[in-house]
Amino acid sequence: MERILVSSCLVGRPVRYDGAAKPVAGGLFERWRAEGRLVPFCPEVSGGLPVPRPPAEIVGGDGGAVLDGTARVVTRGGADVTAEFLRGARLALAAAQRAGARIALLKEGSPSCGSARVYDGTFSGASVPGTGVTTALLRREGIRVFGEDDLDAVQELLTALERAD
Repeated sequence: MERILVSSCLVGRPVRYDGAAKPVAGGLFERWRAEGRLVPFCPEVSGGLPVPRPPAEIVGGDGGAVLDGTARVVTRGGADVTAEFLRGARLALAAAQRAGARIALLKEGSPSCGSARVYDGTFSGASVPGTGVTTALLRREGIRVFGEDDLDAVQELLTALERAD
C-alpha cells in the first residue's frame, strides 16, 4: 500500500506558527486516513521551532534557493531560522523514505510545505509562485508533492503507482 507523507496540520494537529491546525475533511482524505496511508509530519516543529512561533517567510527566492544557499528563511522580527527549516526538511525526507512514501500532501503557502506558492518575504501577505524548503528537497529526491486542494490528483497518482507495482 502506497503511503503519503502529510503535513501534521492537515490531520488536525495544532502545529502551525499560530498554534492552529488546518484540517482537511472529506471523502478521499478520510479514506486514506482509515486505510493507514497517512504519515503525519511537521518539518518546522521537527526542525526545532516552537508552537506558537513568529511567522517566517523566505527572503531572496523560494525553497530551492534556500537549499542552494542563496535565500534565507527569516521571522517577521528578522531572526534567521534557515537552519531549523533545513533540518526539518531533511527529517521530513527521512520520514518519507522510512515509510516508503513517494507522495507528499503538504500545506500550500507554507515556507516549508508550499508546493506552488509561498509568501514573498515582505510579510505583506503577498504570495508568489514557488516552493517551500521541504517541498523543494522532497521533489529533488523524486517525491511528488501536492497541496491540500489537489486530492484528486493525489488519488490519480496513487492509483497509477499501485497499478505499476
